Amino acid sequence: MSNLARLRSFIQDMTRLAERHGADEQRMLDEGEKLLRGLIAQDDWLPEAFALPSPDGYRQYLLHCDPMERFSVVSFVWMPGQKTPIHDHTVWGLVGVLRGEELCEEYSRELKSVGRHPVRPGDVDRVSPRIGDIHVVSNPGTQTAVSIHVYGANIGAVRRHTYDAASGAPRDFVSGYANATLPNLWDRSGAR
Repeated sequence: MSNLARLRSFIQDMTRLAERHGADEQRMLDEGEKLLRGLIAQDDWLPEAFALPSPDGYRQYLLHCDPMERFSVVSFVWMPGQKTPIHDHTVWGLVGVLRGEELCEEYSRELKSVGRHPVRPGDVDRVSPRIGDIHVVSNPGTQTAVSIHVYGANIGAVRRHTYDAASGAPRDFVSGYANATLPNLWDRSGAR
């Protein structure tokens, strides 16, 4: 059974942070990163239904969206070898690896490669249009990878862009989510 109290507490803390500092991106990234590191330090809270891989491509599961859409919490699930296209976010975001490993390949606005780095369990990566938010993420490992993402909007409803690797031409997309239900964070009857 999942320890949903950890996720519930994280969401409560993120809500307080958004209430106090939602307009301050740097503060959201700095303090949000600390909160996300605390959440991914334990791997006993994510319900298995939100960690299921698919051979058809990586999955993006919504775990929570703030009612004001100030932030969303999403699990990404990757089988070995799966990867995103080159894409942007248009909002700030934090990516924390819970299981496995991811590889992040970063691009400039001109779509020039500017570096790549592994993101391992416990690591947190940052993205935003201000600091750089165009990248490709992949699972270079031999096991399923799971990462927890926190974005400064309802990321599944945000109009973003993928980019053609050869021409650099952008294409609009809205990612949506793989799930139709959310974890029930508020039923505490089992804990009594």
